[in-house]
Amino acid sequence: MTIRVLVADDQGMVRTGFTAFLSAQQDIDVVGEAADGEEAVRRVAELSPDVVLMDVRMPVLDGLQATRRILSAGGHPPKVLILTTFDLDDYVYEALRAGASGFLLKDASAAQLAEAVRVVAAGEALLAPSVTRRLISEFARLGPRRPRATLDGVTEREAEVLTLVAHGLSNQEIAERLVLSEQTVKTHVGRVLAKLGLRDRAQAIVHAYETGLVRPGE
Repeated sequence: MTIRVLVADDQGMVRTGFTAFLSAQQDIDVVGEAADGEEAVRRVAELSPDVVLMDVRMPVLDGLQATRRILSAGGHPPKVLILTTFDLDDYVYEALRAGASGFLLKDASAAQLAEAVRVVAAGEALLAPSVTRRLISEFARLGPRRPRATLDGVTEREAEVLTLVAHGLSNQEIAERLVLSEQTVKTHVGRVLAKLGLRDRAQAIVHAYETGLVRPGE
């Protein structure tokens, strides 16, 4: 299946470079470009892409505002992969709270860019370890937004998997920790997302900390 991508960045050379490389991939089709957040929102409605590569710093409407508008529009919104020049800036927390499925540095290699698109299109989250650490430290600073929630319908094993996801472990690392197959872990993660009404792994991490299901340091 071909992954339909929209590239949103206010720098023409960046858009051209991303479009040229991604279009050369057999399984990726760049269906459009946008030079600002407002245009990105409009183009998403017109083109229905599967993934949006979203620059954070854009004129008219920034990437965070555009992400919120796109993901709150209903229907079947695309996955949003946030692009930025900085690894540890103030956008990490807000981008993921806005509903972004991943976070990628603009200096990532072409191969990493293509793989990132495939990862978020498949419903996984793309969080570099440094980004996950920053996110967890931000939750530690803010504290949970609500009292510790209950996990209605979630099994003990699924709760254990969610806890490890929230601590930034990959499926492979969770499988090794719990002595399970990687496919079994993936199944558990999918069931947790479905039971809690969450879109993807990134949203699961945010949910786990904001509801107090997991607390930093636990």
